[in-house]
Amino acid sequence: MKDPRKLQIQDFTYALPEERIAKYPLAERDASQLLIFKEGNIKDDVYKNLADYLPPASLLIFNNTKVVEARLLFQKPTGGIIELFCLEPHELYSDITTAMLQQGTVQWQCLVGGASKWKAGQVLVKQFTFDGKACTLYGKYIEKQADCFVIEFSWEPRDFSFAEILHYAGVIPLPPYLKRAAESPDAERYQTIYARNNGSVAAPTAGLHFTDRIFQRLKAKQIQTGFVTLHVGAGTFKPVKTATVGEHEMHTEWIDVSKQTLQLLLQNLDQPVVAVGTTSLRTIESLYWMGVKVLQQPAVTDLHVQQWEPYETATNNITTEASLRALLAYMDKQKTDQLITKTGIIIAPGYLPRVAKALITNFHQPQSTLLLLIAALVGDDWKIIYEHALQNGYRFLSYGDGSLLWVKNS
Repeated sequence: MKDPRKLQIQDFTYALPEERIAKYPLAERDASQLLIFKEGNIKDDVYKNLADYLPPASLLIFNNTKVVEARLLFQKPTGGIIELFCLEPHELYSDITTAMLQQGTVQWQCLVGGASKWKAGQVLVKQFTFDGKACTLYGKYIEKQADCFVIEFSWEPRDFSFAEILHYAGVIPLPPYLKRAAESPDAERYQTIYARNNGSVAAPTAGLHFTDRIFQRLKAKQIQTGFVTLHVGAGTFKPVKTATVGEHEMHTEWIDVSKQTLQLLLQNLDQPVVAVGTTSLRTIESLYWMGVKVLQQPAVTDLHVQQWEPYETATNNITTEASLRALLAYMDKQKTDQLITKTGIIIAPGYLPRVAKALITNFHQPQSTLLLLIAALVGDDWKIIYEHALQNGYRFLSYGDGSLLWVKNS
């Protein structure tokens, strides 16, 4: 596998006119345009016909994370607004779910808007109504870290979970490039219809196009579906600002995969596995490298996939089947049905996909790690695909249209 660290990020850019960024979703989720790319050929259709382009017995893997209302706006007595953007829980907690279920108090890593106006020792206070009860949320500054602040939240009544507090006191964090405030319809539309597990600060946007009608058509064609969880962090919007890919520090994100999904993947390796969204693809590809780690380090307990690990690990021709079997054996040994860890994997040109044969995804920002991932799957044809989308009225980014991209030579 080729190492992408010396790649120049300027080679992964294109001109994206502001008017091509979809500021709002379409009225119908599955009415979005769908670009199909396979073996160098491009076809145009709409999402509701997706099943027509998938072979029977394909396996689609979805990310069922749920976007939380991660923006908390506090008004100071002087009238000024301080925004706390909840990124991820403090390392005190073993995983996001545990932190979300905390009652009464929790510590969280946050970005702070208006930090210069927040005096040392000042506790922020927010009053709101929840389930007919008057509630009070407090925000206390604990410490400044390299790229965030540690904030201690506490609330009354104390018997509510932090997930409930965010739901009623917070605001959906729309992507910054939409350049607008969240509106009431966003609470539903910036969420997939199968979202289950609280924890993301951004939606897995490829899934926003899916409807009950699409799932019924997939089922009618004997196309299987499975679910993983990757809690999308704010780093997904972080452009690559370094000259080379190797200088960019990839964000890490929590993943949660059930034994059932691992078994489903293992049983269907001879069928096309299609990742719905870059987050699903990063998750299932990370599973391969976790299995390799288990095989090479039998005593390993930390399965966290580091950014450059795939490019630095000699696999000795370890098959995907062998890797997934090792991971299942590891879970049996640990007496767990859920694999909860982190991944910082960067998928860029030179990467060889081990699990996914295709990707369903939106159109991404220039010079982003998401565009690097697309280029890893389809090679330089990403330029042809994006030029076609620009010339044929496709809408871009989170609320935009999407594509079904078959891995080149797969």
